[in-house]
Amino acid sequence: MTITEVRSRRVTAALHTPFVTALRRTTTMTTLVVTVSDDAGHTGYGEAPQVWQVTGASVAGSQACVTEVFAPLLRGRDPDDLVGLCRAVRRAVAGNEAAKAAVDVALHDLAAHRLGVPLARLLGGAGDAAALRVATDVTLAAGTAAELAGAAGARVADGFDVLKMKVGTDAAGDVARVRAVREAVGPATRLRLDANQGWTPREAVGVIRAIENAGLDVELVEQPVVRADLDGLAWVTDRVTTPVLADEAVWSPRDLVEVIRRRAADLVNVKLAKCGGLGPARTLLALAEEYGVGTMVGSMMEGPIGVGAAASLVAATGTTAVSDLDAAWWLAQPLVKGGPGYSGPTVVLPDAPGLGIAGMMPCGNESDVSPSWE
Repeated sequence: MTITEVRSRRVTAALHTPFVTALRRTTTMTTLVVTVSDDAGHTGYGEAPQVWQVTGASVAGSQACVTEVFAPLLRGRDPDDLVGLCRAVRRAVAGNEAAKAAVDVALHDLAAHRLGVPLARLLGGAGDAAALRVATDVTLAAGTAAELAGAAGARVADGFDVLKMKVGTDAAGDVARVRAVREAVGPATRLRLDANQGWTPREAVGVIRAIENAGLDVELVEQPVVRADLDGLAWVTDRVTTPVLADEAVWSPRDLVEVIRRRAADLVNVKLAKCGGLGPARTLLALAEEYGVGTMVGSMMEGPIGVGAAASLVAATGTTAVSDLDAAWWLAQPLVKGGPGYSGPTVVLPDAPGLGIAGMMPCGNESDVSPSWE
């Protein structure tokens, strides 16, 4: 058996609600869908989301990496050599984590298809239906206190019991925003904050302490300061009671080792498009567990392919905190045929080979970017 084709397709899909953070505002999701096929007719799917302000990865750059480097590297190789293939992908280029993640996931999905098992099962998870259901939070996009309170009430009505507020755009008003949301949803709903690097260390400590003193019961605060400022992150973590989660500060095992060494955060958010795929993500989760660092698996603004892969990882390995996998929930229209879906606050993985994806849905604003598809 050999790998015969590596293809890619750019897709831009509308969101049903604008997504606003301290770093950006968007009404669309742009991603590169990658497929890897073998000569028996099996196909695996992966995706490389474009998130300029977080990863710096572009669809054009990811596509060039896939077409010019990974496709020639993989064609003619044995698809069952999963470890060797993923290692070759990681070593072939510097950076380009989103492209690496897309190919890594596609190779894993292909391997699961060839074995006839769900991706979560390939990764070591249980085979029953309950194991294919993964709880997620849902994000409240940055906005005014009234807007956030209204959105929070709507999301609780949708069944979500863990809300992630986007803050960091205005430190002076963030406490009022948190108070408005807490009053809107009551004490039973878990509330976490994501500043997306939007505060200075002093602002972070001031806001978090004010929230603590007001008894607003925040579960955790994600990436309060800029990702390069590990000293500042450690300074904040040391001065507040609320657990601090590192996201943009951790891309690789080396980054996590440094966070652990400095005791800079209490938890880490592992994302496939940051670290380069399922293999590196499993290393990060194992390293965090070994050193007593809490874990969460999250996603960029991406579709059901990337979310499904991340949810499959959670289904197989578990985490200490509820996952942050609502990204595909924001899509206005389905992106794929079959595949993962949502049931209230739960990502539901299909009991089917791989990610259970049978193909792409017709999309008027998608475009082929692989010469082999022209």
